[in-house]
Amino acid sequence: MRAWLNGKLLESPDEPVLSVLDHGLVVGDGVFETVAVDDGQPFALTRHLDRLARSAEGLGIGRPDLGLLREGIDATLDGQDLPFGRVRITVTSGRGPLGSPRGDHGLTHVVVTEPAQKPPSVATIITVPWPRNERGALSGLKTTSYAENARMIEAARAAGASEAVMPNTQGHLCEGTGSNIMYVLDGTLVTPTLASGCLAGITRALALEWLADELDVVERDAPIEVLADAEEVVLVGTTRDIQAISHVDGRPVAAAPGPVTQRAQAIWAREAAKTSDP
Repeated sequence: MRAWLNGKLLESPDEPVLSVLDHGLVVGDGVFETVAVDDGQPFALTRHLDRLARSAEGLGIGRPDLGLLREGIDATLDGQDLPFGRVRITVTSGRGPLGSPRGDHGLTHVVVTEPAQKPPSVATIITVPWPRNERGALSGLKTTSYAENARMIEAARAAGASEAVMPNTQGHLCEGTGSNIMYVLDGTLVTPTLASGCLAGITRALALEWLADELDVVERDAPIEVLADAEEVVLVGTTRDIQAISHVDGRPVAAAPGPVTQRAQAIWAREAAKTSDP
């Protein structure tokens, strides 16, 4: 693991360089992106940095210095042999008071790179009762205010699952804590619309773009109970790519991976191999 902060490559990720008054620590006032690294190359980096900027501006903390962040990414990757890994990019509103109002000390830019294990090709999920607020101030933004997600993923782990999937306030299927969800009904691959409150995932967007020419793919909202009728269930995300789901709340899914999922995985692998920055 290598870490970089505000233009400086750290001697160790444990080096004490972040102020205890940083608003990212005090109130979770920041945004982040996680970027997959494959054979030493970050995947879809431009898309991730663009979304980071949108999240920061949506949060009202201003626009991050994307050029500086690229320097940090390069610095943490330089000299590393990373067959597979991830880059975590975090930007906070910087040093502030012990309360909700922000300070005026400028943004904090952080990059951390580490090796990682590829997730398994098949996993299990649970649904949780805690809804995503599709009308909240943070809806659609990838922020560091992740305590809700931490609570949900711990519930999933306690149940022996790898991910928790939640509804929105209308009871519609929304997303996982760190992934978007898709499912197959009558041979059609369906995913919730962005109006559901789910994050506009990079993998989700690429999947919709790449799969549309060869599969029947639609964006449609439905009650979370639709998963009980799904012929196939899929998670999509930065390190998961397109991952088949074998069980939902302990109930076996008929096919994992089923024929639509297998076709989607093949299309993804083919298109992703063409470029590291689609």
